[in-house]
Amino acid sequence: MLDTRKARRKKIVIDARESGTSTGRYTDKLIEHLYALRPNYENKENYEIIVLAKPERLEFFTALTPDFKCIASPYKEFTFAEQIGLKRQIETLEPDLVHFTASQQPVWYSGRTVTTMHDLTTARFRNPAKNPIVFTFKQQVYKWLNRRVAQKSAAIITPSQFVKQDVAAFSAVSPDKITVTYEAADPILEPDVVVAGLESTAFIMYIGRPTPHKNLERLIDAFAALQEAQPNLHLVLAGKKDANYERIEASVKQRNISRVVFTGFVSDPQLRWLYEHCQAYIFPSLSEGFGLPAIEAMLHGAPVIS
Repeated sequence: MLDTRKARRKKIVIDARESGTSTGRYTDKLIEHLYALRPNYENKENYEIIVLAKPERLEFFTALTPDFKCIASPYKEFTFAEQIGLKRQIETLEPDLVHFTASQQPVWYSGRTVTTMHDLTTARFRNPAKNPIVFTFKQQVYKWLNRRVAQKSAAIITPSQFVKQDVAAFSAVSPDKITVTYEAADPILEPDVVVAGLESTAFIMYIGRPTPHKNLERLIDAFAALQEAQPNLHLVLAGKKDANYERIEASVKQRNISRVVFTGFVSDPQLRWLYEHCQAYIFPSLSEGFGLPAIEAMLHGAPVIS
């Protein structure tokens, strides 16, 4: 007798809990373009793609990928809830494959996984804004987590050859297990918006976090040395203010270095204006997984000094 029962659809789960953050931009674009490619897949009726997102990002993904199944996953990264609650949620879905788009994941989940490892920066550098004892403990846990994740993943994705080599050496996994997928930048399409106070100002700029590996102190030293030769030039440091930015800003004031502008958070239209009006984008970082702002700056016509 002919068996007409429909075979169980394959399930692919994508962990999109990072969506809405700077790292999550990778996840958002990955899912957006995966959805755009989906009509070209063969036998698409035999599989299902499930997106796990924070509750506040469900509406975004439902609009972006209406044919994917979007499920709320309220489990915060690097927490016991992630280790227990997220693990249970994924196991309930019975997926054939899970793509974790960052290293943070339930380390004891035993199903088949692919992991994107963006960099090992947290394992390499200290953060002076954190309690040194607590940070040292967390850093050791983070190192163990990355090794464990790299070893248990069926495949690893990195954004650059540098990170591939770094992960392979750090985690003692074969480079053959790691695939490099370079990142790209999208143009900011909204009309530009002037950053108040910089309308008629010549400036060089940086945008991003102020953590030690970003090397902003050395950038400020270089700018101080440049001031005599370029008396009208300003240095614009853009990015959400935190304890590290406050520490750097206090140092600039104490040293009486003029014409350094701390903008705080800037919107995408303001960022477009900065890219399109700066004399150069400065990228002094000591270590990067990829370094997307430099590509964004070039896309908008800014020379890059790296």
